Amino acid sequence: MARTTTPRKPAATKAAPEALLRISSRNYSSWSMRGWLITRMSGLPFRVHAVSVDDPATRAELLLNSSSILIPCLEHEGAEIWDTLGIAEYLNELRPDACLFPEDRIARARCRSICGEMHAGFHALRSSLPMNLRAFVPGFTVWSAARADIERIQYLWLDCLRIWGGPWLFGPRPSVADAMYAPVVTRLRTYDVKMEPGCEAYAQTIEGWDLFQEWSEAAKLEPEAKITELELDAEF
Repeated sequence: MARTTTPRKPAATKAAPEALLRISSRNYSSWSMRGWLITRMSGLPFRVHAVSVDDPATRAELLLNSSSILIPCLEHEGAEIWDTLGIAEYLNELRPDACLFPEDRIARARCRSICGEMHAGFHALRSSLPMNLRAFVPGFTVWSAARADIERIQYLWLDCLRIWGGPWLFGPRPSVADAMYAPVVTRLRTYDVKMEPGCEAYAQTIEGWDLFQEWSEAAKLEPEAKITELELDAEF
């Protein structure tokens, strides 16, 4: 018997999302990754505008030669927010049901603290192990200042996992903190850094995150020239 197909009504035309998120390179920009993850977690419909890495201001940010970080930038209903934690706080107010921060007061305070530490610190890690999702550098030598940053980050992860039980930093669901530390996982993988067992398990949780995988796959397909200063003799 032939199958009967019911004619479909024409699909309604969807209006373009009113929010715009400006990012730079998916492969090289840790801050763009953070902003995108947080915005996706919020559930706010948005479109993405990728700024070329050939733009002088963008290139300066990626090479840590800029005094300020203006990408990512979220534009929504007249608001323009270019600080990543500012984006998180704005979206938390706008879409509280997304639970971007933990519901518990103590956990929420710790979440904001470790996000602030990521936001303002770990300069040796940033400069010595630049984000490069398409690269793998086995046997990379991590100097003492960057090693101290990595040890501090692992302490923060293990402490949160111990207190709140994992698999995410603050319990059974991802928060802004996980978005803030996700690019660190990519750095540790790129430069073949071995982790404590609990941190390795957490890194695997991040890598299994559907939003992380979506970003990573897009980064691999990104048609852009290499930024030589961020390659560090990487093997592809």
